[in-house]
Amino acid sequence: MQRERVADDIYVFTSDLYAQVTASVVITTDGAVLVDTLVYPEETRQIKRFVENRLGKEIIYVINTHFHADHTMGTCFLSGAHVVSHALCRTLLDQRGRVSLEKAKASSDELRDVELVLPDIVFESGEMTMYVGNKTFQLRHSPGHSPDSIVCYIPEDRVLLAADTLMPLPYFVDGSFDDFVESLRSLQNNQYENIVQGHGEVILRGEIDEKIKSDLDYLERLQQSVDKALMSGTPLEGVHIEKCGKSRILLNGEAEQLHRQNVRMLAQQRRELVQQP
Repeated sequence: MQRERVADDIYVFTSDLYAQVTASVVITTDGAVLVDTLVYPEETRQIKRFVENRLGKEIIYVINTHFHADHTMGTCFLSGAHVVSHALCRTLLDQRGRVSLEKAKASSDELRDVELVLPDIVFESGEMTMYVGNKTFQLRHSPGHSPDSIVCYIPEDRVLLAADTLMPLPYFVDGSFDDFVESLRSLQNNQYENIVQGHGEVILRGEIDEKIKSDLDYLERLQQSVDKALMSGTPLEGVHIEKCGKSRILLNGEAEQLHRQNVRMLAQQRRELVQQP
């Protein structure tokens, strides 16, 4: 697991074991806030030990940015912390999280101690602001990657914890293409110092505009290519990731598979749109 300090009071932890997924710790005068957890129990336990032993703080809040298991499975190892999310996250964890957790536990003995924890603080509107000690947490609904996704902005540090609204390759298979585009556009023209992606490297101030532009360009070219394939009847396999402006080697080579899933999902969404009366 990699650790990076992106501001005086903000640490980012990146998994070496699963898809470069990230979790962030924000230190406040009242305690620590953990935004997302990592997949494997030992990684989340390492974060907890670092906060308690090295920083002398207790994790008092866990923010689940969305219901996907790679961001929530460590919540159960932070007993005593309040868990915060969008209301849709709680619903989806309850409806779908249990089944996916049991499948994951069946495939890996390392996950045998993982238990589902539902958030106890939720918000249903577009945004909610939390004040914890000397820090402000502006939580905003950011659907697209998933219906319940949120981003978290820390104005005191000008750091955006973007979760999977930003990752090396936009991925909307469990969400909505159109929502994703709107959520990305909402991130433009802001004075962020750093952005923490849900997977992959931290985006520095000078890289932010180009990163968001690159992701929007990928989605636009993807839509054009899928529409062209559907209209001409040509195979969707011809919609290559490089034609859409991204590299197949992103995320240690996993980007190619994610792109193929994007292609199939967008084609399905476009067909459904055409069939609407």
